[in-house]
Amino acid sequence: MLRGGEWVVHDVYVREITPDWVAEATGGRLHPGGRPVRDLVWDSREAGPGALFVALPGRRTHGRLFAKEALARGAHLVLSDRPGRATVEVERPEEALIRLGARLRALFPGRVVAVGGSSGKTTTKEAIAQGLGLAAPWGNQNTAPPLARFFLRLDPRAEGAVVELGIDRVGEMDELMALAQPDLAVLTALGEEHLEAFRDLNTVIREEARLLRAPSSLVHEEAARLLPDGPYPTYGFREATFLGRDLELLPERSRFRYRSLRVEIPHPGLGAALGGLAALAVAEVLGLPLEEVAERLFHLRLPPGRMERRELGGVVFLNDAYNANPLSVRAGLLWLSQQPGRKWAVLGEMRELGPEAQRLHLEVAEEAIRLGLSPLFLGPFARAQARLGGAYAESLEEAVAWLKARVRPGDLVYLKASRAVGLERILDLWKD
Repeated sequence: MLRGGEWVVHDVYVREITPDWVAEATGGRLHPGGRPVRDLVWDSREAGPGALFVALPGRRTHGRLFAKEALARGAHLVLSDRPGRATVEVERPEEALIRLGARLRALFPGRVVAVGGSSGKTTTKEAIAQGLGLAAPWGNQNTAPPLARFFLRLDPRAEGAVVELGIDRVGEMDELMALAQPDLAVLTALGEEHLEAFRDLNTVIREEARLLRAPSSLVHEEAARLLPDGPYPTYGFREATFLGRDLELLPERSRFRYRSLRVEIPHPGLGAALGGLAALAVAEVLGLPLEEVAERLFHLRLPPGRMERRELGGVVFLNDAYNANPLSVRAGLLWLSQQPGRKWAVLGEMRELGPEAQRLHLEVAEEAIRLGLSPLFLGPFARAQARLGGAYAESLEEAVAWLKARVRPGDLVYLKASRAVGLERILDLWKD
């Protein structure tokens, strides 16, 4: 059955949008040869039958160079700034993608919650989605291409949806807001991030705060103090509108009270607790039963690299190395300092901090020493950091050797760095 440019096939929802619909949605010129599409890709290697290949500009090359490859792999349609067979020709594919994503979002009648901020976005998004039983992209699929793909595949019968909006340049939040059109926005935290593009914290605050143009919003109480406008409804464990009480940050899990409920999250760290609290706050705003949310949060699953607990030879590793900025590193170090027994921090480079990188790395090192920790540092600033206290290693192999000479069964080892560093490889090296 064709309805408004989309196909509904049997009882399983499969949206197929026609080439004419794509051309109309993007304002493009349709060249002959295209067929209806039911998937969206931006990497020609992932193209297959039924796919729309979006030829986006990249840092090193342009996707238009791979349009023929995508068609050869079975793609039904191409969105590009060059004419060609089975192509919707547009002036700027990246802008056309936003328009396409917005039209796909408009096909969804349910409520959409958008999560943004400098850290904790993915954990919070997963807590809201799983806690409230809403649809969401898995992991940190938080830029325009995967968000457009998510809305293409989103079943309109879903109770609602939760998306994460991640930005690393000025103006990107405006684009993502135009695409996602959220009914409710959740701002998790504000701190230095992507300073190569944003340059300073004030710009970060200004750009992330664009999320709050949604019809309603919730803001982490610490972030709310940095916002020039307001007041906003807040969530947190101090003096928030939606207040969590009696927080316990345990080695394996987190617990707190919310209203009359005792809430337990099966992950350690403040980030998981705040994510669970945000989920309960969103549920209360939307009028959903809090008891059911708390029960689902007891079984919360998180993507790898976010306070992921592994035990190797009696040593407990907390792999928190999916990403890192000064805000998230400080939160991790504070949690570590509060844990019982012997503990070790392995801190790698925080990427994309621009001219402020050395200063911010040294400030993190000073914070670690102030908390009574003696970290092992890696990366371009490791020697300077170690002068403040702790030690440094030139490589992951050297770091493993340093740890094995000191760590005993029962110890806790915390790993934190930006994703590109690959600090989690210490776990593989430890087993060899």
